Amino acid sequence: MAAPVYPAWVTRWVSGQWRQKKRPPAIRPTRPLVLANKVANRREQAGEATCITEMSVMMACWKQNDFNDKACAEEIRMFYDCVAKAEKERKDQNEDTLTPRGNLTSSKVNKLLRRFPQITRYV
Repeated sequence: MAAPVYPAWVTRWVSGQWRQKKRPPAIRPTRPLVLANKVANRREQAGEATCITEMSVMMACWKQNDFNDKACAEEIRMFYDCVAKAEKERKDQNEDTLTPRGNLTSSKVNKLLRRFPQITRYV
């Protein structure tokens, strides 16, 4: 009587050959490994408040003088000068400057990604 004939995979499994040929699984990403052409808009952190002291001096003067603008003209002028100076500094900031933490804002990143879009297919 002849010995039973088993499939080839059974003989490899019994002899342990399957362990030698086993390789780690190939990792296949679920999405293509390219950058997106935009990032999510995140809320910008509020900057430091400016001209607080000038505003408080102006309001204190108003309160003392029954909200008379003529009596507080100097304080009002100082407050408006401070506001104009702060506005000028804000506008003079370069568009490509980093945030205090060293990151670009999401709007600046989106602008750069629009200038340099990802190539998704080759010609």
